[in-house]
Amino acid sequence: MLKMRVLRLVVHVRTREPVLLLGEVDGERCLPVFLRRAQADMIALGERGESDPELPQDMLLPIVRGLGHELHGVEIVALVDSIFQAELVFDGGTRVQARPSDVLAIAVREGLPIGVADEILDEVGQPIADLFPHGTDAPPEKQLEDFKKFIDEVSPEDFAPPAP
Repeated sequence: MLKMRVLRLVVHVRTREPVLLLGEVDGERCLPVFLRRAQADMIALGERGESDPELPQDMLLPIVRGLGHELHGVEIVALVDSIFQAELVFDGGTRVQARPSDVLAIAVREGLPIGVADEILDEVGQPIADLFPHGTDAPPEKQLEDFKKFIDEVSPEDFAPPAP
C-alpha cells in the first residue's frame, strides 16, 4: 500500500465532475479520482478545525471512539470495471468497504492517512511531471494551468483496463 497526499481538487471541464488528484508521498506518480459533488464540497473545506461547525460526516470518529475503537486511515484497494473500491481501516484489522468519495472526504476532514494499492498506481497512475511539468512547487496559477491541460482530456473511461 502506497501512502498518498492530496495535490489538488479541481473540476473536470467536459463533465463538470469534481476530481481529487492524489500524489505519492514518496514517489512521482499521481491518481485522479472522480468524486461525488457533496464529498468534493467536504474535501474543499479541508481538515476540520476546532472551531468549525460539525458536519454529519464529522460524527463518524466520535462514534467510533465512543465504541472504544480507532479509525487508522483509508485505502483505495481495487479498480473494478473502471470504478475504485475503497475501505475504512480500523484498529484490530477491521475494514469496512465504502465509496471512495466518502472515505476520501473523511480522510481529508480528519487528517487521516490515505493509501492506494500499488497495483492501482501501476495500472492507471500518471507521472506527476506529465500533469505538472513545472512541478508541484510552481506558483499555484502555473500548476492549475498545467493540470487543466491534462484534465481537459481525461475521463473516467480512461482508467478502464486495456482490452485483451
